[in-house]
Amino acid sequence: MKNKIYRFAVIIGIFSLVVSCKNPKEKINGQVQSEQDTLAITNEGLYRPNFHFTSATGWMNDPNGMFFYNGYYHLYFQHYPDGTTWGPMHWGHAISTDLFNWKEQPIALYPDDLGYIFSGSAVVDHENTSGFGADGKTPIVAIFTSHDPKKEKTGEIDVENQSIAYSLDEGLTWTKYKDNPVLKNPGARDFRDPKVSWDEQKKRWTMVLAAGQEIQFYTSKDLKSWEKLTSFGEGIGNHDGVWECPDFFQLPVIGSSEKKWVLLVSINPGGPNTGSATQYFVGDFDGSNFILDESFKQEMGKEHTFWVDYGRDNYAGVTFSNIENKDGGKLFMGWMSNWLYANEVPTEKWRSAMTIARTLELTKGENTFRLVANPVPELNEFASEKLKNSDVLLEGNTLLTTSKAIDFTRAQINFKVEDLVDGVYTFELSNSEGDSLRFGYDTRKGNYFVDRNKAGITDFSNKFSDRIAVAPRIASQNDWTGTIVIDKTSIELFFDDGQTVMTEIFFPKAPFDSLYFEAPSEESKLEYIEIHQLKFNLN
Repeated sequence: MKNKIYRFAVIIGIFSLVVSCKNPKEKINGQVQSEQDTLAITNEGLYRPNFHFTSATGWMNDPNGMFFYNGYYHLYFQHYPDGTTWGPMHWGHAISTDLFNWKEQPIALYPDDLGYIFSGSAVVDHENTSGFGADGKTPIVAIFTSHDPKKEKTGEIDVENQSIAYSLDEGLTWTKYKDNPVLKNPGARDFRDPKVSWDEQKKRWTMVLAAGQEIQFYTSKDLKSWEKLTSFGEGIGNHDGVWECPDFFQLPVIGSSEKKWVLLVSINPGGPNTGSATQYFVGDFDGSNFILDESFKQEMGKEHTFWVDYGRDNYAGVTFSNIENKDGGKLFMGWMSNWLYANEVPTEKWRSAMTIARTLELTKGENTFRLVANPVPELNEFASEKLKNSDVLLEGNTLLTTSKAIDFTRAQINFKVEDLVDGVYTFELSNSEGDSLRFGYDTRKGNYFVDRNKAGITDFSNKFSDRIAVAPRIASQNDWTGTIVIDKTSIELFFDDGQTVMTEIFFPKAPFDSLYFEAPSEESKLEYIEIHQLKFNLN
């Protein structure tokens, strides 16, 4: 017992040295701590994320039309401003210079005679192929699905068609094309979510579009007239639900000169932990045909482990156009919810948040290619205080730190556990109300897990806490590394350098105030753990 107590003291003592000189009522992001305590008792203060984007009011789901231009990231999103459940879809809009501090803009696109404004994409038409440019202004062109609710109500098939709009003020205001729709429904009940990119080799635009349970490829020279190329999807991947929100892009393979094409396909239902999720495919593209890589096809035939995120709350994610990182990686954001319960979560003024922005890269695993995702490097710019310890011996349930040192409503944790043994390794966040969020790794099953069943309010939906989410471990080494990003009501887990990712939301009755770690053996050791306080320009 003495040794165990001593280890607690070392861990908490080292951590508290970093912050012990602080006045507990000093200002944090412009608010006195006591004022934050008062705010936290309200629904808005307790659940509104600190650094994940949410609309000020109303419903939000899929991210749409994301692009980067002249120093600004543009995020459009499915939005119903007049209610907190799904309704007539608009395109909401927000801008940012750093991917974390977002400023909401006026609504970009409203429903019209063709119907609601469903999901789609936006491109920067540098060459003015569309002819929409004027007075030297580069047009931004949005491609979206027009969904006719009247035809849907009468049971007609051609409910969804593709339309375009253009902007000459860098995405702030839009003019809809007078001859919409530009791509009419060929007779498919689900025909939506166009994602468009420029094919530099063939000097034309490529569109991927979800049609039922397949992805259709189209091409255009001017974004107005479209020709169908091919289809993809029959007999491959998960088909337990409707295919939606595709994305298509090329990535270099880390550590080689090889490049491969990646196709993202969201599916609802059919996710690995039920409900909504996004699968991916890797192959080659000749300008017309997407050909699945043979090794990828073989591995997917054995077991489908090719998911962008194994958690229950990352859906309909797509990438930003007109930007990639220095290594050719793409920037990605997803909707942080699940259709199983999205309309019922216990927020009052708004519904849903987006994930943080992530970098998508491609690696060659033991048997085939794997998509890896990690927080964008910009997140590091908001790290302030850092609590750090190394060679932490563990026994039983070890208290790592408390809210006296770290505000767990805005934190990032990096860690490494070496010399794994048989058993269950578990992190636990808890609070004074008895809520607990548990996540970790079970070496016996080879699975990561997230257990939010006791993490606060769950009775708004019997599908929210009906299971513990699990994900297979892709990495094979005998240590475990991870990055943990925590906001008020969400956790994003990036294990083994982003090879396995899990995102989950939760609704605690009070902010988490303690972090524990439990290991299966006295020989277990945290090689290092770093806890960063994240600071943002909070209101």
